[in-house]
Amino acid sequence: MGDTQVGREDEVSRALYDEHAGALLTYVQRLMHGDRQLAEDVVQETLLRAWQHAGQLPAEARRPWLFTTARHLIIDAYRARNARPAETSADVLGLAVDDEALDSALDAVLLIDALHALSAEHRSVLFDCYYRGNTAAQIAAARGLPPGTVRSRIHYALRALRLALEERGVSGT
Repeated sequence: MGDTQVGREDEVSRALYDEHAGALLTYVQRLMHGDRQLAEDVVQETLLRAWQHAGQLPAEARRPWLFTTARHLIIDAYRARNARPAETSADVLGLAVDDEALDSALDAVLLIDALHALSAEHRSVLFDCYYRGNTAAQIAAARGLPPGTVRSRIHYALRALRLALEERGVSGT
């Protein structure tokens, strides 16, 4: 590999770190329940893999790729730890988490993180509509807004949520 190729990959690596490391660390740390050391390890491994694939990653796909890769590394680490569990007492066995519960928990954290990226108005109409089960007319009456405004907010809130999830590596398929 020529010096110019290595230099370009180093530039991409630095740019990835500068642009995404902070947000990625925050995201991973949330998924790791605040364990900063493990989160830093996952971020480092994620950025290493991004560097290894620097020539294959288009600029617009980097952030979703980083978040998806980090999430997969967390799941892989969890599963690896559980592949050879240490001997424990019967009391601890009752606290074991299965893969479905972990996936659900990670999905919930991911959704909460994406919801925090939305405006307060968008969050509130989504909450009223999907959590409380209110119709647009009921939300409009409760908030003193025209029903059309509420329907518009729901529409744009769903689009913003979809975009926030895509930025975190969740695909619509």
